[in-house]
Amino acid sequence: MADLDDLRSRWLRALLAARTDDSCAINPYRYADALLRRWQEPQRRYHTVEHLAAVLDRIDVLEEYAADPNAVRLAAWFHDAVYLPERSENEERSARLAERALPEAGVPSATTAEVARLVRLTVTHDPADDDRDGQVLCDADLAILAAPPSAYAAYTAAVREEYHFVPNEAFREGRSAVLRHLLDLPRLFRTPYGAEHWESTARYNLAAELEMLSP
Repeated sequence: MADLDDLRSRWLRALLAARTDDSCAINPYRYADALLRRWQEPQRRYHTVEHLAAVLDRIDVLEEYAADPNAVRLAAWFHDAVYLPERSENEERSARLAERALPEAGVPSATTAEVARLVRLTVTHDPADDDRDGQVLCDADLAILAAPPSAYAAYTAAVREEYHFVPNEAFREGRSAVLRHLLDLPRLFRTPYGAEHWESTARYNLAAELEMLSP
């Protein structure tokens, strides 16, 4: 289980570093607690507080490549804040949540817009070559693909549990399409660190999973 007190502290550091309005009267922990409640909703099996903590850990590893690391951290908090597996507009709704909450918390409009843009980018995980913040967030989010075999197996099992309402054959076809799309990308990871440390293992894991799903 992720350390919720540590996550609250990490939220506060990122928020205080990003905001310019120190007169904000609302307790900044209120936002952390509201977000953490979302990340602990019962329909989640992979997109949980453990995933949030893991993405934040990977952003720490990659922060030297980001233009605005704190905007990337705030985007990590919001990127799956709205998550209903049967819905297709989760990223858009998560971005809109950021657009409402961050100005209230004293974050300037430019940073709020960047956070919302980054959240929306997780629809495709396809940042531009000059999008340093997008590259860091997407690499951090996809780093699970390079996990050791047991952790990767736990990840795929959790994803299947989130989509328990999808019949086996339909899930197999849909998941296979996702895996083929990822394998067809010229690069899964855009930061130098991700390319060096995660690319080859991720491609091995994806290919192995695709083989297991093949009829």
